[in-house]
Amino acid sequence: MKKVPYRNQFSKILGLSLIVFLLFASSLTAQDAVVDATVTEAAAAGGDAAKGKALFNQNCAACHALNRKMTGPALANVESRLSEDEGLGKEWLYSWIKNSPGVIKSGDAYANKVYAEYNQAAMTAFPTLSNGDIDDILAYTAAPAPAAPAAAAGDVQSGSGGSASSAGVSNEIILGALVLVFGLLVVMLLLVNKTLQRIAQANGIVVEKENAEKRTPIWKAFAQNQFLVLVTAIFLLLGSAYFAYGWMMQVGVDQGYKPIQPIHYSHKIHAGDNKIECKYCHSSARVSKHSGIPSLNVCMNCHKSIYEYAGNPEGPTQEDLENGYTNEFYTGEIKKLYKAVGWDEESQKYTGESQPVEWVRIHNLPDFAYFNHSQHVSVAGVECQTCHGPVEEMEIMYQYSPLTMGWCIDCHRETNVKVEGNEYYEKIHAELSKKYGVDNLTAAQLGGLECGKCHY
Repeated sequence: MKKVPYRNQFSKILGLSLIVFLLFASSLTAQDAVVDATVTEAAAAGGDAAKGKALFNQNCAACHALNRKMTGPALANVESRLSEDEGLGKEWLYSWIKNSPGVIKSGDAYANKVYAEYNQAAMTAFPTLSNGDIDDILAYTAAPAPAAPAAAAGDVQSGSGGSASSAGVSNEIILGALVLVFGLLVVMLLLVNKTLQRIAQANGIVVEKENAEKRTPIWKAFAQNQFLVLVTAIFLLLGSAYFAYGWMMQVGVDQGYKPIQPIHYSHKIHAGDNKIECKYCHSSARVSKHSGIPSLNVCMNCHKSIYEYAGNPEGPTQEDLENGYTNEFYTGEIKKLYKAVGWDEESQKYTGESQPVEWVRIHNLPDFAYFNHSQHVSVAGVECQTCHGPVEEMEIMYQYSPLTMGWCIDCHRETNVKVEGNEYYEKIHAELSKKYGVDNLTAAQLGGLECGKCHY
C-alpha cells in the first residue's frame, strides 16, 4: 500500500479550536462579573424617605409631581426652596399642609400668591397627617433622583432584569462557541474524507458505478395506468372544491385583524395591570346598541395627572422590549393624547386647539345583522371577554372571535338564559321549560334562532 504524505492540518485545526475555545471561556468569565447598581436616597433630618414615598403617593401624587408642575407646584426640594426664596420654615409647611384654607384666610402673602397662581384651586387639607408624617414626605421630596444604572447598548432593563440580561449574553457566548466547535468538526470530517479518497486513488482502488438497467420513466408508467389517472383526477377535483369552499367561507371574516391605531392604547396596561373596568370607557355598552368609542375627555379623567408612564413594578418583559414598548414610548403616546385634546401641560389648561383622532375600527358586522350590546351586557350578563377574548392581555387590540352567523348560533344553542332577578323571563321561562321538559332554557329555545331576531 502506498503512503500519502503526512499533512499536519489536523494538529493545526485542533490547536486553533483550542485557542478559540479558551478565548470564549475567558470572555464568559468576564461576563459573569456583573456590577449591581445601587440607588441611594438622602433622607432629610428627622424623616424617613421610604415612608415618605408611600405617603406622597397616597396623598399628594394626584395633584403634585416632584419635578414638574401639575395641578399644584413641583415639590422636589420644596423645604429648602421655601427656606431660601421665601424665608419660610418647616412650621409654615406644617400649617399649610394641615389647613391650607386657614393659612390663605389668615392673609399669608405667599399662601395667597400660590392660591392666585393656580387659579384659586385650594389645596386639600390633611389634618390627619402628623408632623412626623410630613417630615417623612419632605425627606422623600429632598431625596436625590436615583442614578440610572449603566446598561449596555439596547439594554433598558434594571434591577433583576440586569442579571437576566447578563445571563442572556453568557448563553449567547456559549452557543457561539458550540457552533464554532461544530463547524470545526465538520471541516475536519471533510478533510478526513478527502484524505481517504487520496489514499484510495494512490492504491488504485476505483469505485465504478454500475450501469443501471434502463427502465420505463415513472411519469410514462403513470400515464399508461388509466385507473391511477382517474383516481388522481377525482382526488384533485375534490381537493380543489374543498379548498375553494374553505376560502370562500372566509370572505368577510376578519378574525385576528390587528390594525395600528394613531395613538397606541394598551388594553394590557389599562384593563390588565390597572384593573380598569371595560364599561368605564365603553359606558354606552350598558344602554345602547353600540359600545361606543370613548371620548378623549374620558382619557383625560386620569391623564391630567398621569403625564408619564412609570412602568410595570415588576419591570418590562423581554417581549415588550423587543417590540419597543419602553417607558419613553408610552410617555410619547400620552403626549399625542395631549396634542389631540388640546392640553397645555405647563398651564394645566385646555387651549381649545383640538385635533380629531382617526381611530381604525376593528369589529364590524354587516349592515343586515342586528346586534344590541345592552341586551347582551345588561340583560343577559355576558362578559366582554366572551366575544372579545382576553382583552386584559392584549397589548394591541385585535378581533378575537370570527363573528360569523354560525358562531352566534352556536352561542345561542349553548348559553342558558339567566332568569334570576329578571321578572320579564319568569313566566315565559316556566311555560317553555314545561314545553321542552328542561330546567334551564337556552337562548335558542327562547326564540334566539328566529331569523327576525338578527336580520331586518
